[in-house]
Amino acid sequence: MPWTPAALVAVSLLTTSCAGQNDDVSAPKTTASASAPHGYVKGAQEKAEQQSRLLLNDPGTGDTRVLDLITGKVHEASRTTGTTGLTTDGRFGYFHTAGGTHVLDGGAWTVDHGDHVHYYRAAIRDVGRLPGGPGTRVRSDAAVIAVTDEDGRARIHRRAEPEKGKAGSPRALPGTHAGVVVPYAEHLLSLTDNGQELAVYDREGKRVASPDAACEAPRGDAVTRRGVVLGCADGALLVREADGAFTARKIPYGDDVPDKERARAFRHRPGSDTLTAPAGDRAVWVLDVTERTWTRVRTGPVISANTAGEGSALIVLGTDGSLHGYDIATGKQVSRTKPLLTGASAAGTDGTTGPVIEVDRSRAYLNDPKGKRVYEIDYNDNLRVARTFDLDIEPALMVETGR
Repeated sequence: MPWTPAALVAVSLLTTSCAGQNDDVSAPKTTASASAPHGYVKGAQEKAEQQSRLLLNDPGTGDTRVLDLITGKVHEASRTTGTTGLTTDGRFGYFHTAGGTHVLDGGAWTVDHGDHVHYYRAAIRDVGRLPGGPGTRVRSDAAVIAVTDEDGRARIHRRAEPEKGKAGSPRALPGTHAGVVVPYAEHLLSLTDNGQELAVYDREGKRVASPDAACEAPRGDAVTRRGVVLGCADGALLVREADGAFTARKIPYGDDVPDKERARAFRHRPGSDTLTAPAGDRAVWVLDVTERTWTRVRTGPVISANTAGEGSALIVLGTDGSLHGYDIATGKQVSRTKPLLTGASAAGTDGTTGPVIEVDRSRAYLNDPKGKRVYEIDYNDNLRVARTFDLDIEPALMVETGR
């Protein structure tokens, strides 16, 4: 059935006014009423603080766990074998496999209304599978989920459907697309199949704008408060919306950067405008979206990196198994932990498998697959290990939800 503009507006209003489910594994049913308080979500519990959780997967066995960072409890979830990557939009975990993308509702999310924020916790539950093989990328906003396959074909799902526990039926976005389709400002951003032209679509799939911008060999993307960042061969493209108009501006590296040293996958704290990406094997790029500047921090061999931004240190996991903190402005190392990981030097550096660093507003999290544990790091206290969570699986894949 085609989506009418009125239906899309209804979906957007429903999701942006806080949609969700219920508590950890099971919870009492609730019924909405005319006197329901602002922020009410049927079946969910609203909390006074962020309800952070870690989704963890062992691709070899398929074992999946959800670690509740508020209670410290570990919950079992449906098994997903052969997972090649794990991503999240802050609520749902997307387990990418050769046979499709398995969706798990992590049961924790945040709704930011600008002048105030709502925090929710609900049931951890299996949603189903989205079609698409290796190389499939998933991006979402409050109303839609965009799934782009390796061949550049994109499908759009209503977000309200997985919020109700089902994958739903997608609608195809016309044409083929380079990189990934990114929902932003109630529209869809895409690059043409050769990456030479930026296109803006409405949610019906109609092309409504074509900002004068190109992005050669697109790789990597991130949504920030300043707009959408797309990684390009010569730097980044920043796409912004203001009063219904879309503009694009290039943020060049400044110097010629060999292909093997360009930024290809960004990591950052959600809500931050400071992005990180490996710069080859021995350095890390830091992109300040506000200042529109790149900084290359020489770190030595690096497995993973991230930062909380806003003056915080760059956190780098080295092949020695230790976390290192660097002052981004000077490039100097300011802190270091003892070796935390087992077999860290054998881990991948593509950010999809092996140890990663997840960062939120107060803590960072590091998964140790071989050691079967997760470390909680206080990055404001010289990378102090605040808590250690022992697990019964090898958590080779990890994302944080609830943010």
